[in-house]
This record gives sequence, structure tokens and C-alpha cells, in this order.
Amino acid sequence: MLKKLAKSVREYKLPVFLTLFFIMAEAAIESIIPSITAKLVNNIKDGVSVAYILKTGGILALLAILSLSCGGIAGYTCAKASAGFSKNLRHDMFRNIQKFSFGNIDKFSSSSLVTRMTTDVNNVQMAFMMIIRIALRAPLMLIFSITMAFVIGGKLAFGFVVIIPVLAGGLLMIAKFAMPAFRRVFKKYDRLNESVEENVRGMRVVKGFSRENYERKKFKAAADDICVDFTKAERIVSLNGPLMQLCIYFNMVFVLSIGSYAIIGGKSGIDVGEISAMLTYGFQVLMQLMMISMIYVMLTMSAESAKRIVEVLDEKTTIKNCDDPIYEVKDGSISFENVDFKYSEHGKEFAISDVSLKIESGMTVGVIGGTGSSKTTLVQLIPRLYDATDGVVTVGGVDVKNYDLETLRNAVGMVLQKNIIFSGTIKENLRWGNENATDEEIIDACKLAKADEFIETFPDKYDTFIEQGGTNVSGGQKQRLCIARALLKKPKILILDDSTSAVDTKTDAEIRKGFKSYIPETTKIIIAQRISSVQDADMILVLDNGKIVNKGTHEQLLKESEIYKEVYEQQISGGGIDE
Repeated sequence: MLKKLAKSVREYKLPVFLTLFFIMAEAAIESIIPSITAKLVNNIKDGVSVAYILKTGGILALLAILSLSCGGIAGYTCAKASAGFSKNLRHDMFRNIQKFSFGNIDKFSSSSLVTRMTTDVNNVQMAFMMIIRIALRAPLMLIFSITMAFVIGGKLAFGFVVIIPVLAGGLLMIAKFAMPAFRRVFKKYDRLNESVEENVRGMRVVKGFSRENYERKKFKAAADDICVDFTKAERIVSLNGPLMQLCIYFNMVFVLSIGSYAIIGGKSGIDVGEISAMLTYGFQVLMQLMMISMIYVMLTMSAESAKRIVEVLDEKTTIKNCDDPIYEVKDGSISFENVDFKYSEHGKEFAISDVSLKIESGMTVGVIGGTGSSKTTLVQLIPRLYDATDGVVTVGGVDVKNYDLETLRNAVGMVLQKNIIFSGTIKENLRWGNENATDEEIIDACKLAKADEFIETFPDKYDTFIEQGGTNVSGGQKQRLCIARALLKKPKILILDDSTSAVDTKTDAEIRKGFKSYIPETTKIIIAQRISSVQDADMILVLDNGKIVNKGTHEQLLKESEIYKEVYEQQISGGGIDE
């Protein structure tokens, strides 16, 4: 796990090295200062010249400035290294997420991925910063201080033999009891973020059903749950303070008592300066133990975050290129040969069963079926958003698994059920389909998708800014923009997944009519609930429970398919079919 995370340090190895170097220098200087101070105190007591005092004071001042400078430089390089590490870590996670197939994405919830890239990375960044700055400094200071304490104080240093095990044992016990609460918090963070994400995205539904109080209570319950665990953990960790004070005062009493007795006896060679140094070294030792305990707590807490991050980094896409991929799609012909599909290899139920189908290039194919009949799943096998469990799917006469993924997906334009518009101008959104599209090509695609008629009404026209989630355009307008975006790809295959449901039947008919003249050689697959959207198709598929139960033209299905006929008659009686 550490080896995997260390790969994200990359170009920030030099700042890490400089941090370690200056931290070592700072620790050494701080360990020397008390010994010089002790010698100065003893000499002042015995009577020395002002010149000696000024000279020694100057040396102490210089050492203090050097220590401060080393600490400042280490702080700068440490901040640069830790911030750069977290930047690279987020980049590596995001890059790997972009490679995920739909199957990989199904494994992680979106709220969990957000938590891993924010809260978890912050925790690991903090741990990394403490490792390169404090994890080296604290042990060094501990070793230097104890060594100098024994050199200067002799028997007075044996007080550390008592307080160090007590403090270390106490801190380990505190960390042991606090960690389970910290671990529970991260999973609860996922649920909290999920609640926020759902609430923000579904704000109109929440307000439409006047469920603000319910959502407020749900969020409060999730937040309170996290608060309870954090409070419990912090309450345990707060015992560090009293334990630390106990050890500090014990050391002070021990040093002052034994030291004073030794000075009065006059036989141990201990003087006032040595007692002063011992008090300073005692404080340094206890502070370093305290810092080590903080590192232990932080590392234990961040270990869970690191594990969650590595899970994302180690996740291998279930869909990848073959060894010698094909980089050209001949045409838009499609074939399904005995295709079965299930979402999980451990699943028992097949979403698609025994589908065999041939579609010639340039055909218009309609797909009709009830909710849950796997219409969307069927077409997602074409651009390899999922891979068939059994059987073969071909495009242009070639198994889709033999194509370069980018080449295949560039040949397939998909307009999904959920129309996603990104924040930015209309023109920027449309160029997702073709980043090099000219203004004329953008306008032509929008005219075909019947989007130009509302774009022209905006003051800034194609430079109109679309708010996050497309909140300043209607559902039908978003659908038409998404269709235009897909058309700009000039795909060999165009898939419309119920993407005109928010468009009136007249506009729907005009869009389909435009397809025949604008992209006659493109294979068009139209998934729809309205029969009027598919009745002119060259072939219509009727799906039920993941199987093609009927296929044919509109007229053939009215005679042969009970399901199709029933839907048609229901829509006719409800006024849903154009005459």
C-alpha cells in the first residue's frame, strides 16, 4: 500500500529530501542549546566577565536563528511536498476513474468516490506531512535529548526510565481505543455525502413534494451519527493532555528534588545549570513523545483512508484494449450473435438472454419495451460500456472487443436517458462531440436537432452560459442540445435512448425526418416509449425480460406482436400517436 502511494510523490522527491535534511539540522541545534545554556548559568553563578556572557549569548542567538531558519525552510519544503503529493494522488485517482467501465463504476458509488478524492486524500496528505516533518524530528529529538540528559545530568536522567514507559503505554492505549471510532467515521462520510448529493440534484423534487423537513432530518441524523463517533474519539484522545501534564510535573518534581539534594550535598557534581538543562530536556522528551503519539493517531486514522484510496488506484477496468486493436470502423452495421449478459459474474439472473440480431448500415431501428426490459443495456453493449457475458457483438463486421476503445466509441454517438449538460457555454458543450467543429457545423447540427430555434432567442445565442446541471434550460432543450452534440461526432452509429421524451411529437418527427437527409449512411437506433417515435423505422424490436420477443416493421408488428399492438392501442386511445 505504501509503495503504491509513494509513486505519487514523483517530482516532489527533492522537497521531501530537503525537508528531512533541515529537520535533522533543526533537531541537532535544539539539542545543543540547553547544554550551552547550562554551562552559561553555572559560569554566571561562579562569576564571569560581561564579555564572556555577551559572547555566549551571541552564540545562543546565532544557534536560535539557525534553528528557526532550518525550521522555516523545512516547513516550506514540507508544505510544497505534501501539497504536490496530494495533487498527484488526486490526479492519479481521477485518471484511473476515467478508465473505469460501467461495471467498475457500479462497484463504487459516486458519493464514495467523491469522499475518497477529498476527505481521504486530505487525511493522507496530513499523514504524509507529519511523516516527513515530525516522524523524523520527534525520534531524533528524543534520542538527542535523552543522550544529552544522561551526559549532563547523570542520575537525574533516570527519571525518564519511569515516565517514558508510562507515557508511551498510556498514549498507545488511548490510540487503541480511539481508532475504531475513527474507522467507522469514513463509511458514514460516504452516506453523508450521498445524502447531500441526492438532495442537491433532486432539489426540485424535494421542493415539489415539500419534503424539506424530511431531508433536513435525514441529513441531521447522518451528521449527528458522525458527530457521535468523532466526539467519542476526541474525548479519548483528549486524555493525552492530562497524561502529558502528569509526566511533565513528575519530571519537574523528580529533577528539582533529587537535584536540590545533590547540590546541597555537594558531592554529585550537579549544579544549577545542570538542573535547568534537565528540566528543558525533560520537557523536550515529553513533547516528542506527545508528537509521536499524535503521529500514531494520525497514521492509524489515515490508514483507513489510504486503504480506500489504493482500492481506487488498484481497480482495473473490466474493459480494455486487446493486444493488437483495430483503429478503423468500416461502417455502421451491427450484429448480435447469441448474446447473453449479466451485470456481475457472480449474479444468477441474466439481464439479456440469447439475443441474435443483424442490422445493416444506415438502417433506422426502433426499440420498444416495458420498464426493466433491458433496452438500454442492449445498446450499451455496442460501444462496450459493458461487455457481453456470452456471445459476440460486432460493428462493421468486427468483434467490438477487437477495436481500439477510443476508435469504437468515437464511431458511436449516444444520447442517454439522463441528459447531462456541463457548466459552460452552449458552444463549449456542443464541442464535446467534436472539439474541432466549426461554427457552421455547430449551427447545422443544432438546426437538425431543432435546438437553434431556442438558442437564437438567448441574448448571447451560442455563447450563452449553461449553469451547472443545465438548470437554466428546460428538459426538452437539454435533450436537443445533447442530440446536436452527438451529431457533431458524425458517428457511424447514432443511439437515442429515450432522448426525445421531453420533446413534443411534432419536433420529434422533424428531428427524425432530418436524420434521413443529414445522416443517411448512419445507423440509427431509437429507444422510445412512444410508438410514434419508431413507427417509420426500417425495423422495430420488441423487448421483454431481456429477450427480443418480436421484430419487424410497424405494420408487421401490429399483426404479429400482442405486446406492440397493446401499446399502440393504448397510445391511440390516449392521443399519443400521430395520425
